[in-house]
Amino acid sequence: MDNDWMARGNCRHEPPATFFPSDGVGVEVAKKICETCPVKEPCLEYALYYRIDHGVWGGASERQRRRLLKQRRLTVRPAARDTFATTV
Repeated sequence: MDNDWMARGNCRHEPPATFFPSDGVGVEVAKKICETCPVKEPCLEYALYYRIDHGVWGGASERQRRRLLKQRRLTVRPAARDTFATTV
């Protein structure tokens, strides 16, 4: 996976600890920085792909990323099941 996008993120101007907050207020601060980030989508996809459990990535908290992964699994499974049924 290409990581060149990391050098263009809004986070490059912030201390890394900003994106690994210990409370909800810190999460909101980090998400606010991500709102206008030009690389928000690849950042989020990176965190999802590598199953990064901690911090705010692509404007999504840990909980939001878990939900996204669950939604994607639920969306993929029925399609895969349908494909399997038509090939058997």
